[in-house]
Amino acid sequence: MPNAIAYISRDTDGLHWKRVLEAGLGPLDYRTLDTLGNTDDIEVALAWKPPHGLLRTFRNVRLIVSLGMGVDHLLADETLPDVPIVRIMDEGLVGQMSEYALFWALRHHREIDRYAELQKQGQWKPLDFVDTIDRRVGVMGLGTIGQDTAAKFARLGFPTAGWSRTARTLDGIETFHGSDGFRRFLARSDILVDVLPLTRETRGLLDAAAFAALPKGAYFINMARGGHVVDEALLAALDSGHLAGAALDVFNTEPLPAGHRYWTHPRVHVTPHIAGATNPRTASPGVIENIKRLRAGRDLIHRVDAKTGY
Repeated sequence: MPNAIAYISRDTDGLHWKRVLEAGLGPLDYRTLDTLGNTDDIEVALAWKPPHGLLRTFRNVRLIVSLGMGVDHLLADETLPDVPIVRIMDEGLVGQMSEYALFWALRHHREIDRYAELQKQGQWKPLDFVDTIDRRVGVMGLGTIGQDTAAKFARLGFPTAGWSRTARTLDGIETFHGSDGFRRFLARSDILVDVLPLTRETRGLLDAAAFAALPKGAYFINMARGGHVVDEALLAALDSGHLAGAALDVFNTEPLPAGHRYWTHPRVHVTPHIAGATNPRTASPGVIENIKRLRAGRDLIHRVDAKTGY
């Protein structure tokens, strides 16, 4: 009976995953991209951006585990085998993501970049103070990461709202949903944080009309997916001064191509998709639980609905 577990990623965490999985499951037949051997032996695939078509060749695979909380990298492959897909639930990654949003929001809110320029000029010049209660934060996407991020902003005293595809109710957070609520949500967001999943409905959602709906001087933080953004629209909003700036961790093409305007734009900060990194130590308990459930014929947790994309 197939029982091998394959780590399908070019990231360097393969041996770390082997250690944490064996700690919970015992000795394993563990394969990597370079040691796949007979793929008919593979029961479970742990995957991050696998080559399209590869998973289809695992004829006896019973479970695909996304090594990220997003699954668009898997669903983009139209040849995926018809088996359950689950995503990780990683409290460590969730914390990293909210840290990223808070860092860039506070850097903008407290004018740190402007003070850095004044330091270069040797100028002692206090800038006008903006009260936290007057800086409204909007979080796009109210899944696990979005809820955690919104709650932390609210605890800091920022008027915080969230937008999601369907209605949600969250303590201390003003919520909007659907296309009817989207423009109203944008209009009250001085700092916009994107943590939406990438689906057919959300691709290109942040276009010229969306950026125009934000208040003048708004700041944009994207730690979700670059595919949400129409790059030309974002650059135009930055060039015109309608947006004060953007912190971008994700892009339509990754790595970000040399010569792209984001690299040198004076109002853009670029990071290389590092807002949240999967930590095998904190992500493995859910993966181990799902492998045990699979082998026992029980319902899986964190299962993905391929129709909605999350």
